[in-house]
Amino acid sequence: MAKKRSQKQEQIDSLHQELLHVSSLVLSTFQGLTVKQDTELRRSVEKVGGKYRVIKNTLAERAAQDTPAAELLKGLQGVNSIAYTAGDMAALAKSLAKYAKDNPAFKFRAGLVEGRALSLEELQTLAELPTRDELFGKLLGLLQAPAQRLARLLSEPARQTAAVLKQGVDEKKFSEA
Repeated sequence: MAKKRSQKQEQIDSLHQELLHVSSLVLSTFQGLTVKQDTELRRSVEKVGGKYRVIKNTLAERAAQDTPAAELLKGLQGVNSIAYTAGDMAALAKSLAKYAKDNPAFKFRAGLVEGRALSLEELQTLAELPTRDELFGKLLGLLQAPAQRLARLLSEPARQTAAVLKQGVDEKKFSEA
């Protein structure tokens, strides 16, 4: 069933508002995916805080006007979809790359991060980077390491003294007076 002009305009306005606030976007093709695979993809993208949309080329181009994605979504041809996020692009790229590895019908076409277009190689490199949460975990480990070493260093003399006293007691070196 064909959509009315007002429905199309609502889609354009909705997508335009979302594109104004995204930091990252991945353009892809999905020809040959089953409904089950598409649902799987949507869930994996939503899990990392992103959104996934299958888009009509002309609607996408109109919605992208006056947004950072305007150049990327201009003159689209073929079957296209977009995944985008205002959050962690590395997590989104990692999720999409994992999905693409498992489903060869899904292919990257282009990407956009903070207004800068990315090549396919750059998208792959981005997908290999650690996510924001992984980076925070590593940073926390680095920050905790000196404190742990200091605590160990400060407790070492007491531990050594206790070990010497225990050895003296075990060998009955102390006499009762």
